[in-house]
Amino acid sequence: MNLTDLKTKYDRKTTLGETTALLRLDNVHKNYVSDGQVVRALDGVTLRVSAGEFIALVGRSGCGKSTLLNLAGAMDFPSSGTVWLEGAATSQLNDAGLTRVRREKVGFIFQSFQLLNTLSVIENVELPLLLAGIKATRERAQEQLEVVELGDLASRMPHQLSGGQMQRVAIARAIVHRPLLLLADEPTGNLDTATGNLILDLLRRIADERGVAIIMATHSAESTRYCDAVVKMRDGRIEEVQRS
Repeated sequence: MNLTDLKTKYDRKTTLGETTALLRLDNVHKNYVSDGQVVRALDGVTLRVSAGEFIALVGRSGCGKSTLLNLAGAMDFPSSGTVWLEGAATSQLNDAGLTRVRREKVGFIFQSFQLLNTLSVIENVELPLLLAGIKATRERAQEQLEVVELGDLASRMPHQLSGGQMQRVAIARAIVHRPLLLLADEPTGNLDTATGNLILDLLRRIADERGVAIIMATHSAESTRYCDAVVKMRDGRIEEVQRS
């Protein structure tokens, strides 16, 4: 199957609810208490994301982007409303179900890379597999390093890598367990423009070739050109959705 066929298969231009959604947020509110005051981080957010879509969340700091990512990945739960992942309400899952979702269905990419400095590159990549009790972890980890074009750096330590290389290792780690959903919080925030574009191109290919749904929080207007839809947020609400 070539790339054109893959794009047709995942129909990435029918975004936010026109196809069967992998992820759904239905009228989601999220409140926190800070210094005795209730802070509303999300205020009635409804969103649909399907397999193979690359979605950008944009808006000022504090608008709710990171909160939305945490709820989408079942790392937190709504105060009201429902988050559905592959048809299951995350707030209704038991501990075993939540662990399965986080280890098998969701991958995370962070601005600060979050590699373990005491582990080699390939050991960082295979860590999610080890935690999930999967066998033959070294082979699968090496395969993902080849995907991000770092197969020859498997034995290096993180401090021996450039920032772009560390982020590519982080991406390999995020996809090694073959997740359905990839959540990226400012993945190019610590990178120069050229290196950031390489990372965004890699994420675009992952969405197209693997059918992974990607939600990326970003401050960069340039990065949105890689995405299928741009979700503009303000004060915990979705103000506008722009489709490519």
